Amino acid sequence: MRILITGFAPFGGESVNPSYEAVRLLPDIIGDCHIVKLELPCVFYESLSVLEDAIRAHSPGVVLCIGQAGGRFAVTPERVAINIDDARIPDNSGSQPIDLPIFEDGQNAYFATVPIRAMVDAVRAVKIPSSVSNTAGTYVCNHVMYGLLHMLATVPEFEGIRGGFVHVPYATEQILDKPDKPSLSMQQITDGLQACVLACISENQRSITEMLAGSGDFSPI
Repeated sequence: MRILITGFAPFGGESVNPSYEAVRLLPDIIGDCHIVKLELPCVFYESLSVLEDAIRAHSPGVVLCIGQAGGRFAVTPERVAINIDDARIPDNSGSQPIDLPIFEDGQNAYFATVPIRAMVDAVRAVKIPSSVSNTAGTYVCNHVMYGLLHMLATVPEFEGIRGGFVHVPYATEQILDKPDKPSLSMQQITDGLQACVLACISENQRSITEMLAGSGDFSPI
């Protein structure tokens, strides 16, 4: 199985974005899965176009998108994405939508289809703080999470692909001029993301075992 993992380009005046830097440091193979890594532009809609092209090109079983949430203390898998763009600052193209739906015909919200509780447990097991988050915000991160789940729910050829989003804190090198902000080292962020991937793989294997045993309750993730 292939797992597509994305991070973002730097935004908001930062020179680095730990979401993609940590993704870039992940092994190319985790468990028995090939890891496909992708940097998304921090731009409304263009990010979704790049993501959709990658899903079509690689046919992953799971898509995990990663974003920076400066000010958070932990690696936080997101539970839900909402159908709204309400940008506090412009994206990297200068666009700043306010109170606009992402898709006029989309549902009000979509829930992640990856095992967020198992992901939290896996990250904590490697001694890195983690918790479930119930808000992905209203900036490009939520835009991408919502757009991903909308695609997976509505594009026939994407049926069966599981998707989710994980926010990570600032990397330590980003807070030299932000002494009041929490951070994790880049290695901790990378290790946390690897734990998230392993949780998805483990859940996938468990579900397949249940299907083969005839439980009648099969879900790929």
